[in-house]
Amino acid sequence: MGSEHLSNNVRRLRFEHGQMTQQQLADKVGVTRQTIIAIEAGNYAPSLPLAFRIAQTFGFSIEQVFQYDEQET
Repeated sequence: MGSEHLSNNVRRLRFEHGQMTQQQLADKVGVTRQTIIAIEAGNYAPSLPLAFRIAQTFGFSIEQVFQYDEQET
């Protein structure tokens, strides 16, 4: 079985959307700032509903914000 990795463009998208802060994004999607920090760092994979809320906040599809990579071992 391979290893899995979920990467994202959340940090870049925040800056492209008027320098949105982590707290502002957290407030918009209904989570804590610490959750956004963990998602951006790749330490936490958001639930599917949360991932959709984040993508919708930026006006993108979920695939444009999050990328799933499975690597063979």
